[in-house]
Amino acid sequence: MARTNGQRPATGSEAHDHVFGVDQNVDLDILLREASSYLPKANIDLITRAFHFCVDAHKKDVRASGEPYYTHPLQVALIVCKEIPLDDVSVVAALLHDVVEDTEYSLKDIQEEFGSEVAEIVDGATKITDIFKSREITQAETYRKLLLSMVSDVRVILIKFADRLHNMRTIDVLSTERQERLARETMEIYAPFAHRFGLGNIKWELEDLSFKTLNRQAYDELKRELNTSREDREAFIRKFSAPIEAKLTEHNIRFEVNGRPKHLYSIYKKMVTQGKRLDELYDLFAIRIILDTNDNNDCFLAYGIVSEIYTPVPERFKNYISIPKKNGYQSLHTTVISADGKRVEVQIRTRAMHDFAERGVAAHFRYKEQTGASATWIDSTDLEEWANWVRDVFENAGEQAHEQLMESFKLNLYQDEIYIFTPKGELRILPKGATPLDFAFEIHSQVGARCIGAKVNGKIVPLDHKLNTGDQVEILTSRNQTPNRDWERIVITHKAKNHIRRILNEERRARVVEGREAWEKRAKKLDLHVNDDDLERIVTSLKYDSRSDFFAAIGSGTLTVETASTMVLEKLSRTSAAELPPPTPYTFTEFQDSARDRSEGVYIVGDNIPSAKIMFSYARCCNPVPGDDVVGIVTIGSGIKVHRTSCHNVEELKEKVKARMVELKWNRQRKGEFMAGIKVTGDDRPGMLNEITSAVISVDNTNIRGVNIDAYDSLFEGLITIYVTDVDHLSRIFDKLRKIKGIKTVERFEG
Repeated sequence: MARTNGQRPATGSEAHDHVFGVDQNVDLDILLREASSYLPKANIDLITRAFHFCVDAHKKDVRASGEPYYTHPLQVALIVCKEIPLDDVSVVAALLHDVVEDTEYSLKDIQEEFGSEVAEIVDGATKITDIFKSREITQAETYRKLLLSMVSDVRVILIKFADRLHNMRTIDVLSTERQERLARETMEIYAPFAHRFGLGNIKWELEDLSFKTLNRQAYDELKRELNTSREDREAFIRKFSAPIEAKLTEHNIRFEVNGRPKHLYSIYKKMVTQGKRLDELYDLFAIRIILDTNDNNDCFLAYGIVSEIYTPVPERFKNYISIPKKNGYQSLHTTVISADGKRVEVQIRTRAMHDFAERGVAAHFRYKEQTGASATWIDSTDLEEWANWVRDVFENAGEQAHEQLMESFKLNLYQDEIYIFTPKGELRILPKGATPLDFAFEIHSQVGARCIGAKVNGKIVPLDHKLNTGDQVEILTSRNQTPNRDWERIVITHKAKNHIRRILNEERRARVVEGREAWEKRAKKLDLHVNDDDLERIVTSLKYDSRSDFFAAIGSGTLTVETASTMVLEKLSRTSAAELPPPTPYTFTEFQDSARDRSEGVYIVGDNIPSAKIMFSYARCCNPVPGDDVVGIVTIGSGIKVHRTSCHNVEELKEKVKARMVELKWNRQRKGEFMAGIKVTGDDRPGMLNEITSAVISVDNTNIRGVNIDAYDSLFEGLITIYVTDVDHLSRIFDKLRKIKGIKTVERFEG
């Protein structure tokens, strides 16, 4: 049976033409008629009592338009009846959703009169309203509480969608400032949430109404252009659909074919992003085929029929039936070339899929057979995934900055999705633009934390590689790997960002504890007494933001405890000598003599006391390790800076700093780990990265700090940062690496 360009028979047309607020009895009759039509098992008595309660509670209230206030909750209840059909409890809660907020009645009154289920939904709706009244929408708390309320009962959010939809339909009576705030809030929050719930029609109408308010000129121009060409488009769709309908009828398939409406805001977005005029957009022509069948295979049969009649565009085929979208949406999408050479988008789905596309999560709601008023959720993996996503976002929100949380929610709500596979063929859905690091954290937080690289479709790729739908990703891990600050820039998913920040914060706290303990031990050894306030002032003058940052620097090794104590002593001595005459200039010879008395780890050649204490630090440009030939350069603030004699900085500055150079040797009793970099190049082949990391770790259980690999053509180039005890340790790692098949060069990295 074919119905072209038609819809299901409409009911309740009186409601569309009726002016509400003129006669309460007529208003109630329309509500009950709609409830009976769309919710056959609705408790009519319950709805009737709620209507009268609503009218009485709001009898003193008037809307900005001058209408009795009860007409607003009534319209919200009608939307819940017809456009997001839920259950009678939802209709009752919609009628009462503003009672607690705007009238003298309390939540307890609602509970006593209509039960705890209705009261809980009304309470949730009231809390969301309070949030939006008291806060700017850019604040993260808004999103968090919005999500929290959804977890408690999804009907709260569905009623808020209906509430916002009616407010947007009647927005013209508000002031310009309130219109813009409401429209922006709708575009930022409600439309994306409606999309996630699969409420396509609600989302599109919210976007169009917001677009109309925020950019009226563009809205009117586009609407005028579309109206001008409407008859031609409708004639084209009729001509295009005719042979498809004939073939479907031949196969005894019951169906409905209609022109799929294109929404103004989505057209406008495409015109802006693609830089095209309206007549250049090919997908203004679109039809939807809805099959009255329970067999999903009929959709593929219909696709075959369409493809026989018109030439399909292969890259425009999307199978959302086998792999539904994250919000549960299912359909076949294809684009074909018409006899006139125009591209036409065709969507094919069953009636059940269409109902879900129109009503989203609400389509999962049904009545228990035993009772007329209670409702439950159909067992659904889609719904379970939804609940898990919501809880994950809320529970992992932590105390992030508002901007960060706002950004991650926008990404999660708005971005297109890509479909990625594990090596075992398991499917993972990520936002477009996701990287292997996002994928690793999607698998498990520990997999993400220990990720040192990835292979996409068998090829090694850098961690910031952008994944595409269909990629198969294998994550390579090392138990010695830990996240670094650069990872926050690489990942885009909320889950990955949150885990990285948590791990980095935990590591920093550990470094602070280690640094504090080392400092206190050193201070005790030197009989140095500094209270917290004085130490805070001193470290601030040394350019540290706080004592925590100072201790973290000691704990991480970027500042030695010997250097730290010398700097603090120097600051204290300057403070106590502030009233004394200025000292004589501090000559290099005097500094050198002083340094001989403070040596540790390396010592100045000619000094007969190898263990004498010296204020020194290791240059990051060449990362010297025990066994390297080294030279010292006297600096201001860092004592003697230790360089390798082959360091390019030393070579370039040799003449300029000659007077400040001292010859150094390593103290053989020195123990510890030193950072070194290894540059490796070779053939890009399966298993190469795993062999490299295994070879490094096999030498004295070497700790790998980080791995950065870039591959191009059939070659790769990588930098491995490790901790070694001396140059002999490093040499043995070099030997191991050179024995790996396909390795071309292994050399010390300087940079």
